[in-house]
Amino acid sequence: MAGLPYRERFRRALDVRPGQRLVLLNSTWNPDSLFGDGGEDILPSLLPRLTAELPADEYRSAAVLHPNIWHGHGPGQIRVWLDRARRGGLALVDPLEGWRQALIAADVVIGDAGSVSYYAAALGTPVLMGAASPDGLDARSPVAAFVRQAPRLSPYAPLRSQLDALLDGAGRAEPETPPGPAELVSSAPGEAAALLRRHFYRLIGMSEPPEPALLDPLPLPPYERVTRTSPLRVVTRLLGTGEIEVSRYADPRSEPAGDGDAHTAVHEDTLDPDRRALADVIFRYGTADDPRYGTPEEWTAEVLARHPYCALAAMVTDRGSCTVRTRGGTLLRLAGAPPAADPAAYVSAFYAWLAAGKTWEELTAGGMTVRTGNRGSHHVSVTPVTPLTPGGPGSPLTPAS
Repeated sequence: MAGLPYRERFRRALDVRPGQRLVLLNSTWNPDSLFGDGGEDILPSLLPRLTAELPADEYRSAAVLHPNIWHGHGPGQIRVWLDRARRGGLALVDPLEGWRQALIAADVVIGDAGSVSYYAAALGTPVLMGAASPDGLDARSPVAAFVRQAPRLSPYAPLRSQLDALLDGAGRAEPETPPGPAELVSSAPGEAAALLRRHFYRLIGMSEPPEPALLDPLPLPPYERVTRTSPLRVVTRLLGTGEIEVSRYADPRSEPAGDGDAHTAVHEDTLDPDRRALADVIFRYGTADDPRYGTPEEWTAEVLARHPYCALAAMVTDRGSCTVRTRGGTLLRLAGAPPAADPAAYVSAFYAWLAAGKTWEELTAGGMTVRTGNRGSHHVSVTPVTPLTPGGPGSPLTPAS
């Protein structure tokens, strides 16, 4: 509760962008948990669907797994099992030091009958039960009552409609009988340190220290940038002058639904070289002075020379901007006004603009407006880094022969 005022900091640490919703996957430790194999075992199919079905710029996903899961299987095995989801953008939260901050940051929790799901409900966060076995719970306990009433995840139905319905208020669980989860977690919120210390000193027969009982604040987790190396299928629509709608999906198993034109954008480190060779856009994240890749100017030129079918190469050098090179040789900087979306989304919007037969010069005065769903609208400036070469803009997306 003391950490609630710092929610936005915790969200930024997890690279949750403005307009995004953080979906937190939570599993306790038993065979019937979300990560267990004693029930329906929906997790293997659920994990990749989180990143494949939910638009990348509208949702951020993370997982909090009980420490015993890490201990029982080993960190290496956990990371192997979650590798595909992690390449799609799933964040793995530290099970000891980061779970409370992630819980505060979350917009919705997909969980089980463990205590973390109940804590989420006590904070007022919507909870969708992915596994809800009553085994091991006292039927008269508040947690059991909560599990009975909480909405259930339908594992084979589309995820987005279920999450949106829950987030918009439909299907949110009400406690079976008052009081609700928050009151049952603590009858004296904010007073636990003083009450517990008083009780402990009384038990050992000593007088309490005169200074007040205080708790360490929750530490701010390290910044964890989203790095999606799964190929992204991008659906775009031109809505007006300089206004482009972008929806990116990580490694979808079928063509995303919706009107618009589609293209493929891939991180340079994608595991699939064939998808990279045929990508319309290739990007990576880095710094402008990293000697391993060279300058953004050098790296973008190298990528386009190596991949003749690629139309745009872009290096994201900070949280709000990137350097992009067209096939015609023009080097430009795309910069979003803070707070900003992932600059790789700006590159896909820029691609859609050029693919429609328009030129980058049309954007230099007013920039672009990039829309990432109903909750995200971002103004992006388009600035040439180098002078235009003769013949360059006439065919900015024409692959090299």
